[in-house]
Amino acid sequence: MILAPNERGRGGVGGGELAGSAQLVLVSGVAQLRPEDAMYEGMLRGWRAQQHARGPRSDTIEGREHLVRRFLEATNEYPWNWTAGHVEEWILSLTGERHLAVSTIRAYQVDLRLFSEYICDTRYGWVPACEEAFGAGVHPVPILHEWNTVVHLNDYEGSPEARPFTREELQAFFDYADEQVGRAAR
Repeated sequence: MILAPNERGRGGVGGGELAGSAQLVLVSGVAQLRPEDAMYEGMLRGWRAQQHARGPRSDTIEGREHLVRRFLEATNEYPWNWTAGHVEEWILSLTGERHLAVSTIRAYQVDLRLFSEYICDTRYGWVPACEEAFGAGVHPVPILHEWNTVVHLNDYEGSPEARPFTREELQAFFDYADEQVGRAAR
């Protein structure tokens, strides 16, 4: 069941709200001095609560939130105005200017996708909250898709010199070490 903005406080499925839902985070009946900032901060508070309910460590949650704040700075747009184009421009700047590793880019995309999916998920009520606050049709949309994210193709993507041994290589290494011990004992 999705609560309409005017039904806040009546409870959701089973008489309670999901951790991080707009109904629990936003204060109804209060005119905000800066409604965009209040909505954005509410989304982040809600996402933090939703993540705590799922169990990640606090430093993981803080890192994810920091990344979302960096993305907002880079786009100079609020989440309900973000587009897939914003993601692509940001990723291009990270790879072209900062030369970040593919694995780092993927991790950033995963974290940003988690936030995007959270604010677009109808169970949390951010879409109707944005439409109520900013007008019909103004709401977050998914911004990361299969065609604008890095695909995980290999088991290991780091520097080739630092990659872990395969099982076969590890076995060969141990066989060699055993052989050297035997040779030294003879």
